[in-house]
Amino acid sequence: MNMKKQYRLTQDGVDELQTELNGLVAERTNIADKIKTAREFGDLSENFEYSSARQEQEKNEMRISELEAILQNVEIIQQPKSGGKVVLGSTVKLQNGSVKQFKVVGTVEADPLNGKISDESPIGQALLGKKLGDKVEIKTPADTTTYTIIEIS
Repeated sequence: MNMKKQYRLTQDGVDELQTELNGLVAERTNIADKIKTAREFGDLSENFEYSSARQEQEKNEMRISELEAILQNVEIIQQPKSGGKVVLGSTVKLQNGSVKQFKVVGTVEADPLNGKISDESPIGQALLGKKLGDKVEIKTPADTTTYTIIEIS
């Protein structure tokens, strides 16, 4: 039996991927027009516009396939009723002099620069299952810092 991979995303994540997919599907026509125009330049073996347009088409189609696979096998992360514990989908505020905020999401949606961390990342792993007031060690390449969880939503 071949189990399909499930992708766990928040509704926002699903909406972002759907928007990207719609844009790529719309782009198909432009790429097809570029290929058609390039063909009219004659000899395809030396035709840079043609090979460039074909590469663009290939890249576009690969991303469309990837997005369709994700969206067909998506499990929406519901806003957690965590009973005060950090779970997938939780937004966590940590304090140690400064306050940091993270949202724990699935790997597809992870965007560390925007505070969305994967449940499979070291920080995500450190946070999962923790409660309000718990201390959490966050290891970065530079150092290890201990934070206190001050809010879970």
